[in-house]
Amino acid sequence: MSPLDPLPQQTSVRPSPASTDSVSTGAVPTGAASTGAVSTDSGELATFGYRQDLHRSVGTFASFAAGFSFVSILTTVFQLFGLGFSFGGAAFFWAWPVVFAGQLLVALNFAQLAAWWPISGAIFQWSSRLAGSIVGWFTGWTMIIGQILTVAVAAVAVQAVLPAIWSGFQIVGGPDADPAPLSPTGAANSVVLGCILLVVTTVVNVVSVRLMARVTSVGVVIEIVGVIALIACLFFLPERSASVVFTTEGREPGGAYIWVWLASALMAAYVMVGFDSAGELSEETHAPRRTTPKTIIRALTVSGLGGALLIIAALVAAPSLTDGSLVSGGLAGVVDARLGPVLGRLLLCAVAVAVFACTLAVQTSGSRMMYSMARERALPFSAALSRVSVRTGTPIITSVVVGVGAALVLLANVGQSALFTALSSLCIAMLYLAYLGVTVPLLVRRIQGRTRVEESGVDEEGKPLFSLGRWAIPVNAVAVVYQVLMVVNLAWPRSAIYDLTGHTWWLQWSALLFIGASLLLGGAYYRFSHRRHRSLGVIAAEPAAVSASAGVGVA
Repeated sequence: MSPLDPLPQQTSVRPSPASTDSVSTGAVPTGAASTGAVSTDSGELATFGYRQDLHRSVGTFASFAAGFSFVSILTTVFQLFGLGFSFGGAAFFWAWPVVFAGQLLVALNFAQLAAWWPISGAIFQWSSRLAGSIVGWFTGWTMIIGQILTVAVAAVAVQAVLPAIWSGFQIVGGPDADPAPLSPTGAANSVVLGCILLVVTTVVNVVSVRLMARVTSVGVVIEIVGVIALIACLFFLPERSASVVFTTEGREPGGAYIWVWLASALMAAYVMVGFDSAGELSEETHAPRRTTPKTIIRALTVSGLGGALLIIAALVAAPSLTDGSLVSGGLAGVVDARLGPVLGRLLLCAVAVAVFACTLAVQTSGSRMMYSMARERALPFSAALSRVSVRTGTPIITSVVVGVGAALVLLANVGQSALFTALSSLCIAMLYLAYLGVTVPLLVRRIQGRTRVEESGVDEEGKPLFSLGRWAIPVNAVAVVYQVLMVVNLAWPRSAIYDLTGHTWWLQWSALLFIGASLLLGGAYYRFSHRRHRSLGVIAAEPAAVSASAGVGVA
């Protein structure tokens, strides 16, 4: 079978490779083709060849919360506002609508795929079903690495908030040390605080999916209230008009503006990813064909609107755009200066909650991706990684692995003052590459007219699935072009992003070196595993293999 041949509908239910005493063993009904309504969520999952091991405890709002928390505008805008402003001045704002428009095109495609294939490990599953097991495996591998890096970056965001709430949170160097994330003491302290946060989020993740969903939902409510309150407060304390976004006030002089503006786009690109997290929780979501497409788009659009208003409000209310305080103190400095110690700290507490919810959501998403690949025997130690606790309904080991991996990333960067900028740009470049592993083969299939079966499906209520209709190909094509350009922009070897020493070549080229090394390592493992086992799961299995229920993958 060609890697781009349509994949057969799987109808056999198979257990994960873990021992049966480690996973739930209840039988699930089979049947329910993708083109007809299904009676139960478990029955629909059976049509893809999977048993319902994960607990379905995620409702509509919790599904939205998963994507919104990953994006987490309070976390990410607070974290990288100063960086974006340092490159482009006030006009760096315009990178935001450009990135939002591009990511909305990607989200529309993902929403349609979420309706077709509501399975955990969404990016890996979608890519495998569109392009075969090789492309799917490399897409999933890239996504896992990107998600682990993103967990680490989300965790160190606490440095932009906690020391501003209470100086005692500046553990490294003491309360009088410089807490700025790009300073030596601030970067080192961010590693300490980030590792502590990772311990807490890992515990929440392994306790139960219900607890994770509740904590994330509460965090999102607090974040939304905090965003609204912060925007309102800052707009009521203006120092200048909103027309400031049409100026480059605050940028350092010299050089063509287009290049520094492209560098400032890192901030917007870092914020607006992760909306696909709702798809990662599809096997834990009620009525996922109907729910997940809406929550993917809703998470991005709410974040896009709220983030744009937050950036403008900060530029309008900042005490000065030229004294360097916006670069060093970022948005936290604006809040403290304009709202005073009491109200300012209350709003910063909401930001701290958002950072926690964001880290939790990203870690959850990464653990589900790892679980989905391990269930296909596509990772080392798959038997252990694919275990789901009967009691908690969570893949405990994958949650721990993602948390430990993120902590190791932080510890490896102790003493590196470019921790925020380098990791932020690198993790987003990896996620964009993984997204391309989905949108490119989807575009090929659409051009070939080989998506008609999926497009004719219905959701759990018997209604037509979410569809882009006649706009599918143009939306998909523009999304691919945007993603390619953004990957180039993010991985470009800028010293100001990757090498703050200004003279270390391997730091400057670290993004390309890391991406290349990751793909080489992944390729070596894939080749070894394929030679040894002759399979990497059943997703792209031949029809005969699927009907035999055990099923093996193809190269």
